[in-house]
Amino acid sequence: MLEAAGVPFQVVDAKIEENDVKASLRARGVRDAELAVSLARAKALAVTAADNDLVLGSDQTLELDDGSMLDKPASREELVEQLGRLSGGSHRLHSAAVVVEGGQPVWSATETVAMHVRSLGTGFLQDYVERQYETVRWSVGGYHVEGMGAQLFERIEGSHFAVQGLPLLPLLSFLRTRGMLRA
Repeated sequence: MLEAAGVPFQVVDAKIEENDVKASLRARGVRDAELAVSLARAKALAVTAADNDLVLGSDQTLELDDGSMLDKPASREELVEQLGRLSGGSHRLHSAAVVVEGGQPVWSATETVAMHVRSLGTGFLQDYVERQYETVRWSVGGYHVEGMGAQLFERIEGSHFAVQGLPLLPLLSFLRTRGMLRA
């Protein structure tokens, strides 16, 4: 998304154990959109950078209507179970980004998107998981709306960029205020 938007960047792996950080945050009662922001912050803070470099961390969380949270599916069977839980219902996808400069957070944004899943037939689920698992296993909810995952939904309310994992428009606005992009 950044490349397509004309934003120069360099990818640096945040060396954190995401599952451990997530478990610690959840143990302290951090949930929903706050969990996405906290994970994005942890990732950005884990990257060593020069004082004047901006480091962007991002993450997503998925909250079901009953308040429970889903994680990335650990197996094909777990993906089938998760999609079964999503089938015919709605959920909220919280997408967060945090920018760190000089080891301190200087900006953050969160966007929440309402995702309405159609009723999914057994044959479709089996075919989807067989064809898409290796692609979507790293995604909370087990889908990419920019691919075959679009077939899961009857309606999406909110930013397409946030669904893809980044509150891009607020980030671009921040970068303009910093003079990194032309206004």
